[in-house]
Amino acid sequence: MRLRRRRAPEPSLDLLVAGLGNPGREYERTRHNMGWLVLDELAARHGGTYRGKFSGQLAAVRVGDRRLALLKPETYMNESGRSVGAAARFFKSPVEALVVVHDDVDLEEGRLQVRGGGGLAGHNGLRSLADALGSRDFLRVRIGIGRPGRGDRRSVSDYVLSPFPADVDVGSIVTRAADAVEALALDGLEPAQRQFN
Repeated sequence: MRLRRRRAPEPSLDLLVAGLGNPGREYERTRHNMGWLVLDELAARHGGTYRGKFSGQLAAVRVGDRRLALLKPETYMNESGRSVGAAARFFKSPVEALVVVHDDVDLEEGRLQVRGGGGLAGHNGLRSLADALGSRDFLRVRIGIGRPGRGDRRSVSDYVLSPFPADVDVGSIVTRAADAVEALALDGLEPAQRQFN
């Protein structure tokens, strides 16, 4: 009698999308919470409803025929890896199927960059993720927030935890970043880079 090999179960999702931010009303519209704003936009577009899971808020959505889990870690930025690592293990997501949406002071305000892997650039959320996952090779949607301008005496840490000035069209930046996540899901890295970088 011949034994049939059991087929491995298909993964339950195509992409795990983590938006980095901080919990608490005082951080809601700050530069450091751009990842959360983008995930909220994606959830609204695709009918996702959040529920508490993995020390964060999780919503399942479909983008075309792709299944995405949207995760907003509620562990504070410095502990993001604890939440994302737990979700990645649960979904058995390989690191290349993880998209991290985050603010970046090294890009000018409003500029986007889609990339695979890269350095940590002093970003504590990214450092926490790299430590938890044992890799830096996750996909990224970097959202430029710039640095304090000339004459601005705030430290970078105070700057990232402050809201954008009234003349910055945050909604437009969030919309484009959500479009970039959708392009990554539907078309892959290189086409998304050509479109948004």
